[in-house]
Amino acid sequence: MAGGQGAVVAQRWTICEAGSNPSSHKFFPSAHVSSTPQVDYLYLFILLTKMASEPCRLYVSGAILGYKRGLRNQHNSTSLIKINGVDAKEDVDFYLGKRVAYITKASAEKNGTKFRVNWGRVCRAHGSNGVVRCKFNRDLPPQSIGGRVRIMLYPSRV
Repeated sequence: MAGGQGAVVAQRWTICEAGSNPSSHKFFPSAHVSSTPQVDYLYLFILLTKMASEPCRLYVSGAILGYKRGLRNQHNSTSLIKINGVDAKEDVDFYLGKRVAYITKASAEKNGTKFRVNWGRVCRAHGSNGVVRCKFNRDLPPQSIGGRVRIMLYPSRV
């Protein structure tokens, strides 16, 4: 919903609990609540149709920081990813086990597309600032450092 239309709906309509009004209508204009509400059904229909037709984003963006390492040794099999909006170790718990996609574009077409995907999984937290350790099917190349990944919101553990 572009332009904050959801906020307009929240200001314009009030949802009534079942049983609080003898009317069968559930949406009431917030300025006027009565037993016979004047509801703009066309506006409501268009709004709900638009909400249902918009695609939803099933991923959160993240940045590749580098590889897990110590002072002298670097472990290329484990990558460090900073997830947008995650700033504490407690927030990382939701993302454990989620799939991570590193997407690149190649010059030759393969299987009907030029895009390639390297899949991985979020293994555990790294530090206390929302960075996670991820293991990929194929180790990420060095030129991926600083690049973007998608952390999918599946599989769900809820």
